[in-house]
Amino acid sequence: MALTVNASLSIPDTELDWAFSRSGGPGGQHANKSNTRVELTWEIATSEVLTAAQRRRLTDAFGMELRVVADDERSQARNRSLAAERLAARVAEALKPVKSRRPTRPTRGSKRRRVEAKRRNSQTKQLRRKPSRDD
Repeated sequence: MALTVNASLSIPDTELDWAFSRSGGPGGQHANKSNTRVELTWEIATSEVLTAAQRRRLTDAFGMELRVVADDERSQARNRSLAAERLAARVAEALKPVKSRRPTRPTRGSKRRRVEAKRRNSQTKQLRRKPSRDD
């Protein structure tokens, strides 16, 4: 079974390393005796499913490996699914193309409003001054 990230990327289970440990927090004796905390690791550098561009983008974002931890729930199965969802979401977000900014010029109205605001500010500050001897 593979972890589907998006339409163009699925991570095979053979590339995912699962580790389980005891979880802290609420749960009483169950939390003290059960390995419900899930740590999911994916080696980006050695992955065979990534293109060169995807690998470069992911290593820039996360480094050589991506590690996700889930210990929110009492159930190991639920924590496994949470960890898988989190890993897929982080990878999908990092692979989204960055929208380039198109430079724009200020509009005539925005220039006018800026100058009027400066004029109002100047008048307000002039009114705060002490009157001169000439007045």
